[in-house]
Amino acid sequence: MKKPILNDLYTPAGESAVGGEWDIYPRPGLVRDSFFSLNGRWEFSCGDGMAETITVPFPPESLLSGIHRSMGKRPRLVYRKTFTLPERFVRDRVLLHFGAVDQCASITLNGAPLGEHRGGYTPFTLDITEHLQLTNTLVVEVTDNLSDRVLPYGKQCEKRGGMWYTPVSGIWQTVWIESVPAEYVRSLRIDTGADHAVIHAEGVTEGVVTVITPEGELRADLHDGVARVDIPAPRLWSPEDPYLYEFTLKTETDCVSSYFAIRTLDVRKVNGIPRLCLNGKPYFFHGVLDQGYFSDGIFTPAMPQCYDDDIRAMKELGFNMLRKHIKIEPEYFYYACDKMGMIVFQDMVNNGDYSFLRDTALPTVGLKSLPDRWLHRDPATRQAFITGMEETVRNLYNHPCICCWTIFNEGWGQFDSGAMYRRLKELDSSRFIDTASGWFRGAPSDVDSHHVYFKPVKLTPADKPIFLSEFGGYVYRVDGHIFNPDKTYGYRIFDDCRKFEDALLALYENEVIPHVKSGLCAAVYTQLSDVEDETNGLLTYDRKVCKVDGARMRAMAEKLTSQM
Repeated sequence: MKKPILNDLYTPAGESAVGGEWDIYPRPGLVRDSFFSLNGRWEFSCGDGMAETITVPFPPESLLSGIHRSMGKRPRLVYRKTFTLPERFVRDRVLLHFGAVDQCASITLNGAPLGEHRGGYTPFTLDITEHLQLTNTLVVEVTDNLSDRVLPYGKQCEKRGGMWYTPVSGIWQTVWIESVPAEYVRSLRIDTGADHAVIHAEGVTEGVVTVITPEGELRADLHDGVARVDIPAPRLWSPEDPYLYEFTLKTETDCVSSYFAIRTLDVRKVNGIPRLCLNGKPYFFHGVLDQGYFSDGIFTPAMPQCYDDDIRAMKELGFNMLRKHIKIEPEYFYYACDKMGMIVFQDMVNNGDYSFLRDTALPTVGLKSLPDRWLHRDPATRQAFITGMEETVRNLYNHPCICCWTIFNEGWGQFDSGAMYRRLKELDSSRFIDTASGWFRGAPSDVDSHHVYFKPVKLTPADKPIFLSEFGGYVYRVDGHIFNPDKTYGYRIFDDCRKFEDALLALYENEVIPHVKSGLCAAVYTQLSDVEDETNGLLTYDRKVCKVDGARMRAMAEKLTSQM
């Protein structure tokens, strides 16, 4: 069996082993043989001076953190960790990495300020070399002002309920350290075509790239930070065959490993109908909405393998795509989708104010052409969204599983969408873009995107591929697996499991499948799992019960995808 690119690298013995299953190497797209995990037990206080112990990387509002309570409206959190690096760990430079901290973090090491970061969904790195000692004390101070709506916040809400969820604060992704040479590979950007890959390396200029193929090794020289690898008889990536080409990049001072996939995306007219194409052929993207919330860890599952479990569960129901809804996951999630063959349609994380009348009620009854150039005019809010979008694309660019970006969802924070579409195309012209998912349309977009709830699905042929980007949301509550027994949120409620399943399948049979012939290319059912009050998932919130029969769902999926 071929050795996986992501090795099981764990914290060296002697450092805290509690952090548990999250002590895997966290950056599968740029693996270096240097890793020291800081996950596990940290000292913690919530601005009141009371010392507690928290388990990182779980947000303090979650059960798995050991704190498990609200942090209030404007929390000020303080984390403290003492650590000693192993002998011979330190090379020329030592880097401290944070996967994500919500929202604003200020970091000091041994009393020396290291830096700050704003934004709760993207990773950041600090050079700690000059401040290292034999024994080190790391302090992370976090503020989280959800109420001003400037920074991206997704579905977090101070008053959770319905389609709004428990807010999280503080560190919610892995914290780790690596040691690097003075000249090292800082990042990779990989562009692929139908038969080649172009590897851009930041931080180094010369080196050798070695790619493992079914026919043997291919070598290409890195000059001025760029190497092109031509792939004879390429094996194309798809959900049915998620083949990954592994490679190493070796320079005089550094050695990293990574991977890429060969796959293409474009829009083509087939029999006069615009179609989304994967690898040159029309492909139906059969998806499910994935909020990325977990009953015990909220933003952070108990272990990375929980992502594998969700992907596997959806593939067993016949789905080939997840719409990752208004949340950015740890890189392991996207790696799991790459290696297991699950397409991702990735949302940007919204900010700005939300209005029920403007953003939900009026569009639901048909007002979907509201001009957005002057919506959400605050310059700081707009810039925070743009920054978040740019960081999202930069961090996730190399993952072949990502086939589509969603800029705005249902008008949430939407502004000047034409300019945002053009900006995103500049950042990434290789993927589809859904500019305004479901609601306020009119700006350039690669798809004709619709959300349909409360009424039958009726789609009109368009000059673009049609994308049913949200629909369904049927509710069935499983006794003993309910977050809130007093309230239920969803779009059609059933009290019998068989009736629920029959209605769901009838929805596809009568309202989705008939539209494929006239231009429907992708559909996203709401949703993968229950989330708090929402009990409209195919899985329960604790992931212990699947509400539908796999054989029936796969048969429906085969009929749906065969219509192309």
